[in-house]
Amino acid sequence: MVLPMTLFTPEDLLLYLHKESSQELTAAIETALKDDWTLREKLMVLESSSLELDKLVVAPRMEVILNVMNYARETADESVHQR
Repeated sequence: MVLPMTLFTPEDLLLYLHKESSQELTAAIETALKDDWTLREKLMVLESSSLELDKLVVAPRMEVILNVMNYARETADESVHQR
């Protein structure tokens, strides 16, 4: 059973990419990929986007780091003065 491309959501394609789709969905997507070049293109875009996301390195803003450091300094000062 081949589902028309319009029935494959981006979520379906992401499940397929991450090998989390059901056997039925996997088979339907693989069959459709053979004949539907737009589906292949969409899959390639999702795949390249996913690869780019894997490369991202996220760091906190400097403001957040300074707030944590100030809080630590204040609580350390309080504990020293309470002794």
